[in-house]
Amino acid sequence: MILESILPPERTLFGVAGGSKKRVLEFFSTFIAQNTPSLDSQEVFGRLIGRERLGSTGIGNGVAIPHARNPHCKEPIAGFLRLQEPIDFDATDGDPVDLIFVLLVPEEADDAHLSLLAQVAAIMNDSAIRTKLRQAQTQRQLYDTLIEAIRQHDNSAN
Repeated sequence: MILESILPPERTLFGVAGGSKKRVLEFFSTFIAQNTPSLDSQEVFGRLIGRERLGSTGIGNGVAIPHARNPHCKEPIAGFLRLQEPIDFDATDGDPVDLIFVLLVPEEADDAHLSLLAQVAAIMNDSAIRTKLRQAQTQRQLYDTLIEAIRQHDNSAN
């Protein structure tokens, strides 16, 4: 599964208003449901919040990777948000989060989907990539930076 193929430019959002973890997850759930007819925003939100209750997806260094399984998700769906202001996400290091990579996978997600999470974590753990993402001035620049990082990771993994 190629991460680049599940993250189109229109799902890379720049300067999203934060507020709180709940508000950001509600925003993404509404956004993704508007763009994916098979998904219901309340169900997506419920599953993302349910996953957060098991343990925060804030992995540290200002990054969170909220993810959930969804029975109406036919194939993995990714979204990336850079917030205007960092928010508390109960991250492992206690730092506020401003870079959020959301991943929805089918209910019967297998090892391929777990590898997507591992890819995202590896990319987002790179401090140089995080710096470039935070320095992006436009939505397009943010997307291009993220795709370049994904391609570099894919090439180094092969």
